[in-house]
Amino acid sequence: MLKVGLTGGIGSGKSAVSAELAAYGATVIDADALAREVVEPGTPGLDAVVAEFGEKVLTPDGRLDRPRLGEIVFADEDSLARLNAIVHPLVGERGDQLMEEAVASGVEVMVYDVPLLVENGLGPLYDVVVVVDAPDEVRVERVSVNRGMPREQVRDRIRAQVDRETRLAAADLVVDNSGTREQLGDRVAQLWRELLKRAR
Repeated sequence: MLKVGLTGGIGSGKSAVSAELAAYGATVIDADALAREVVEPGTPGLDAVVAEFGEKVLTPDGRLDRPRLGEIVFADEDSLARLNAIVHPLVGERGDQLMEEAVASGVEVMVYDVPLLVENGLGPLYDVVVVVDAPDEVRVERVSVNRGMPREQVRDRIRAQVDRETRLAAADLVVDNSGTREQLGDRVAQLWRELLKRAR
């Protein structure tokens, strides 16, 4: 089984690429989805986040208020490090569990969708690192249009992540997503053929 680490900065189109790879038959483990799962109401993860940051990071119905927490951690590196120290080990455990299930089911290509793969030095955990890439201004435009996030907030998030050059330097394969959705589809088809070749 080929273990693929898929990464890209905010607004790069990484989620679109992982969705297409899943449609081709890859098993995709989404670290962001796991990060949400491990802080659902009633989990030890949510209890730990509240113990660290206070009740102010909860919505009235007791769920994690992501925008509120984001305002706190993306404005302060120390807060972000404290949040990551809580969430990352829990995500790792859940990911390991899912990976074992995939291995048992005989999957050929396992894609681990990890936003902070480069920042956290996780490249060596994978057989292949794939970076989805687009210029910063394209990403700012995409996120502000698609998610309604103010451009300056998007730029803050981009600055909180590793720079584009460092991310590209960590790549074995790069998917250029500076163009249209159709162009991306063609590039993912090429990527899938390459991953299957390496898996076999």
